Amino acid sequence: MTRIVSWNVNGLRAALRNGFLRWIDSDRPDLLCLQETRVMPGELDTGAFEAMGYRLYWNPARKPGYSGTALFAKKPPVTVAPFGMEAIDSEGRVQLADFKDFILINAYFPNSQPERARIAYKLMFCESLRDRCVALRRAGRHVIVCGDYNIAHTEMDLARPKENVDNPGFLPEERAAMDAFLSAGHVDTFRHFCKEPGHYTWWSYRGRAREKNIGWRLDYHCVDADFLPRVKSAAILKDVTGSDHCPVAVEIA
Repeated sequence: MTRIVSWNVNGLRAALRNGFLRWIDSDRPDLLCLQETRVMPGELDTGAFEAMGYRLYWNPARKPGYSGTALFAKKPPVTVAPFGMEAIDSEGRVQLADFKDFILINAYFPNSQPERARIAYKLMFCESLRDRCVALRRAGRHVIVCGDYNIAHTEMDLARPKENVDNPGFLPEERAAMDAFLSAGHVDTFRHFCKEPGHYTWWSYRGRAREKNIGWRLDYHCVDADFLPRVKSAAILKDVTGSDHCPVAVEIA
């Protein structure tokens, strides 16, 4: 079995101060995809991760202290590459790692921002990623798209849908983009196993939201439908703290 964990760490430096190293030492995922790392290669001492057997692949944003993704892999991929589009790569939002029998896509979807300030960029990102996945499938490749999608897909995926219908992450356009992605032959692995409400991956730091479980499910592992039989479990690791998001995990055969 291969365990793949995805986590928006809301700044890797802060996560390291809040128990990240203890968590990774305990969980030991085979593949760990991080979003919102907000670090440049060489800014952190990575010896502890390397001692655990990880190879580290960084994809920072051009702007320091902003966005960024990273892959920690016990099994080295054949290749790791950015998305290949300047508007996306300048913000370090996507890594594509080729593991021969599947392509692992580590994605940090943009936040559409208040008053829809970045909705055009968000929708461009969603469409570009969907088209890339479809092209990979046509080429005979399987895809696993994990990360912070910054979208609560349905009313079941946030605690207070009616209050958030015009808020970033639950805009009709964003939900439609998620519909289009799933309709293009992809499966939300967590919802494949769990149809119940009340499961979230992000909570505001305000108002004791996490304690009250007033959250949003923004983090996903989606796979192409043909790959689904290899997915044996999907879980939200809600008890893992250190960020406003918690990690999400899948195990594949």
